[in-house]
Amino acid sequence: MVRTSRTCATGPGPTNLRVLVLNTGSSSIKGSLVESDDLTAIAKDEVSLGADASRRRGLERTIRDLLDKLGVAGDKTVDAVGHRVVHGGTRYRSAVRVDDRVLRGIEALAEFAPLHNRVAAEGIRAARRLLPKTAQVAAFDTAFHASLDEDQFRYPVPWGWQREFGIRRFGFHGLSVEWSTGRAAELLGRSASRLALVVAHLGSGCSVTAVLNGRSVATSMGLTPLEGLMMGTRSGSIDPGILLYMLRTRRAGSRQLEAALDHESGLVGVYGRKAGMREIERAAANGNTRAQLAVDMFVGRAAAGIAAIATALPRLDALVFTGGVGEHSAAVRAAVVRRLAPLGVQMVPATDVKNDAVISEPDRGVAVLRVEAREDAVIARQAAELLTAN
Repeated sequence: MVRTSRTCATGPGPTNLRVLVLNTGSSSIKGSLVESDDLTAIAKDEVSLGADASRRRGLERTIRDLLDKLGVAGDKTVDAVGHRVVHGGTRYRSAVRVDDRVLRGIEALAEFAPLHNRVAAEGIRAARRLLPKTAQVAAFDTAFHASLDEDQFRYPVPWGWQREFGIRRFGFHGLSVEWSTGRAAELLGRSASRLALVVAHLGSGCSVTAVLNGRSVATSMGLTPLEGLMMGTRSGSIDPGILLYMLRTRRAGSRQLEAALDHESGLVGVYGRKAGMREIERAAANGNTRAQLAVDMFVGRAAAGIAAIATALPRLDALVFTGGVGEHSAAVRAAVVRRLAPLGVQMVPATDVKNDAVISEPDRGVAVLRVEAREDAVIARQAAELLTAN
């Protein structure tokens, strides 16, 4: 268990609640105990769920062990439990208190986020059983992107598909982007309401978001968390004709395609086996050509995504790297930035950075920042605001 402290980037909560935050992702569960008044994380721990959490069984036991590590010994230990939920659809545009109806709604949206919503729902059920008297709150990654204009959320497909089938862009990683926006404003000494940013969340899942004056104006993930950049096990955007070809020639069915694109693509597909970026970088350094290809492709697609999303902004003040790879792989950050010279982004050193910082030289064009992803802080704040308002 890690005990740490960090002052809030997004402002203090309305009153102090001790919030247990459970961030159930595609490859791990991150647990935090957060004081909502200043968003200090008094305890943190993380449990790996393997490369694919949706195939994990026995989640309640895993969460019970995590609560033990965090020192949560029953309902009297915490005031609320905040859960990260990836997909909120059009129904959930802000945090909500969880009841049976909300839980069914979260599960129904699993058809759009199969790697995430089912696991999140299972985690919520487990937390309700383990802490039956504690308020449970769901905070949604899609909510930050509710501000997208129609030219950004609508796809160029038959007009009726949105009304009839719900086909539209939602965007994800919103909790991370919200935190990164606030931290960037602090580090740059400027108001978020006056900044034009691109936030690159690079981790097991990857996305880029253009943020103008604190508002999401464009983002790379779409109807599902599969669109956009190359990721850990997900392909990101590819020619849709590939899928039509595989279906038409019966080389794969829909379930096989879903499994391949969600679980067997991205870094895993190119490198050839399940591994994190650190292992792949080590293999590349030792002469593994497929590992080097995986890194080069990841870097190229991340840079292309950043460049593309920046066109939604009137200018670019700063580029923020966050997420596991964005925070911890100095080599990937430096390689991505080298490709962005046409945008006025100056090179940054491939040097490890342990804390949030501006890593570019001052007063030399677009600022480059490294920010720790703190979805837990945003979830705790949203949970406290919801519960105290009610």
